[in-house]
Amino acid sequence: MLLSVGSDYTLMKCAFVGAGAVAEQYATALGDSPLNLAAVCDLDAARAESLAGAHGAAAYTDLDSLLAAESLPLVVNLTSHAAHADVTETCLRADRHVFSEKPLALDADRAADLVATADDRGVALGCAPINHRCDAQRHAASLLSDGRFGPIQLGYVHAHVGRVTAWHDSPDSFLSVGPLYDGAVYPLSLLAAWFGPVDRVRTADAVDVWPDRESRRPDRPAHVEATLQFAAGPAIRLTASLYAPHRSREFTSLELHGDDGSIYLADAGALAADPETVRVGGAGRPYVAAPHPAPRRARPYLSGPERVATAIGRGDRPTDSAERAAHVVAVCNAVERAADAGGAVDVPPGDLEPRTPDTRSPRVRPTPPSERIRPPETDRAADAPARPAALRLPPVGFGCSRYRDDEYVDRIDSIATAVDAGYRLFDSAELYGNEARIGDLFDAPGSPDREGVFLVSKLWNTNHEHVAEACRGSLDELGVGALDAYLLHWPDAWAYQGPLSELAELPPDDQEAVTFPTDGDGDPETVDASIVDTWRRLERVHDQGLARTIGVCNVSSDQLETILDAARVPPAIVQVESHPYRPRTDLIEACHAAGIRVLAHSPLSAPGLLAEPVLAEIAAEHGTTPAAVAVAFHVDRGVVPIPASDDPDHIAANLAAARLRLTDADRDRLADLADPEFDR
Repeated sequence: MLLSVGSDYTLMKCAFVGAGAVAEQYATALGDSPLNLAAVCDLDAARAESLAGAHGAAAYTDLDSLLAAESLPLVVNLTSHAAHADVTETCLRADRHVFSEKPLALDADRAADLVATADDRGVALGCAPINHRCDAQRHAASLLSDGRFGPIQLGYVHAHVGRVTAWHDSPDSFLSVGPLYDGAVYPLSLLAAWFGPVDRVRTADAVDVWPDRESRRPDRPAHVEATLQFAAGPAIRLTASLYAPHRSREFTSLELHGDDGSIYLADAGALAADPETVRVGGAGRPYVAAPHPAPRRARPYLSGPERVATAIGRGDRPTDSAERAAHVVAVCNAVERAADAGGAVDVPPGDLEPRTPDTRSPRVRPTPPSERIRPPETDRAADAPARPAALRLPPVGFGCSRYRDDEYVDRIDSIATAVDAGYRLFDSAELYGNEARIGDLFDAPGSPDREGVFLVSKLWNTNHEHVAEACRGSLDELGVGALDAYLLHWPDAWAYQGPLSELAELPPDDQEAVTFPTDGDGDPETVDASIVDTWRRLERVHDQGLARTIGVCNVSSDQLETILDAARVPPAIVQVESHPYRPRTDLIEACHAAGIRVLAHSPLSAPGLLAEPVLAEIAAEHGTTPAAVAVAFHVDRGVVPIPASDDPDHIAANLAAARLRLTDADRDRLADLADPEFDR
């Protein structure tokens, strides 16, 4: 039964069968849910009445009585492990849609029969866990899908349920089913969502280990290990245990190794992504945190039933999560048989097809080049300037400048760390002299696919009259066919010094001589090239397909207006120095009004900024660092900061700062830091 509430929102009545601890977890999200709890059933009358009374629902102790009395369409099965299959079958045969806690059943044939029954009767059947749809797992999948790890061939997963007699009020159900059907379900479900079916248990062993002092013992072996062969290729070692504590170093962790790198997920069952949940190691490089660059969002347990209800409302009757759950039961059964027999056991694939990870988080999804620019939404006269299309960019980029404290440094190791951490916008320039090294890095095994990276380069001051030559030089050094954005580095035009190739290979004095030419008085040797003339040359580079978008750096509002007045191809990006001392609010608002994205260089390097008391106060209130507040200052305004660092921890922390949500009070305090007289 769907209950209309307003014109665009519906409530679906549902029942909870089972009113124990897990039901309480599901019930916490009912207040903001499209589900309306109408009935609760539990063999324990007091427990059923307590949960039902808290939500204005009817209480039952008999499932048949509930189904006869209530017309609600959806049943959420939250009974003990062994009861899941019987309750689900009863509800399906009463033509009710069902979402079941895991496992779907304890027997593979029974699980497959439940899916078939749902299909035959035209009702939906869903099953926990929902972990493959949670942020940490989706972020890990997005990193797996961009090609940088090469083929995944080996992995390790753990499911340490721990001594349930010590931490759970009702451990009997856990002791009855053992560690596979409660704990191993989390990593197995995730791997099945990513790679498809397991086709063979290569080997397995079970250890009946338990403390002698315990009066209650598991009915199945407390510790199981197995090697699983997935049809898509990976061989995965599984460890599931009721003996190893659930507070041990590995809880429900997952580690995958490919030809070109490795990825570690600290908790395969996590409902939210914390900054350290995902870690990445490039080939031969140490692991670095790869934070999900979006604010923390924990999915409630109720998200699974809500998703089924939404599909039902559309007229769908999904069983996909139940099909995956049935396969996981088949894997657990096969592990038990292999442990008993001491040999390999084949696993029927069911309806799952081999695949590779491709589930991506919308906030970090690499956008193919053809989609990176949204077309104009309104018609215009043929001779009118185009309104620039707004680019879809990552929330934080990485600066590749070799300048650190007025000295040249080799940045390749830090750029490689940034790749591992998950940065996908890289801000380079011919002035930095390291584009050939960056090109070698992105050409090496373990780098993301080209379409997953947004590459920026910049035209130096000495090449205002040689734009195409300079752009082709950057393309050759980077080893790409086109830049995602090519920007005018500074409006000032200086005397041409020839191609600026591989500057990093020259002695520093020689680098300075060709990039900062001076006249007899020691002043910059300028040429008469207007910003409009240079812009027209940039437009021709764009016309030739050498740069998908063009833009400009370090301009004033007046200079930008001059470009916009003359532009046939308007700038897609403006990059300027910006931080709380110099927020550039008027320029940024004008850019956003015109559909121009803004990149903020030097977001952390203003003298005194990271020692600023206001940043320290805000950081303390959020449990973070002043640097994170300074980065979040830009993300909050829709500006993409491009910090640079050589410290792996700082590199990861700068990306994680995109997750920080500032309050109105924070914004007001940061706005008060603006200093019209600021100068370096």
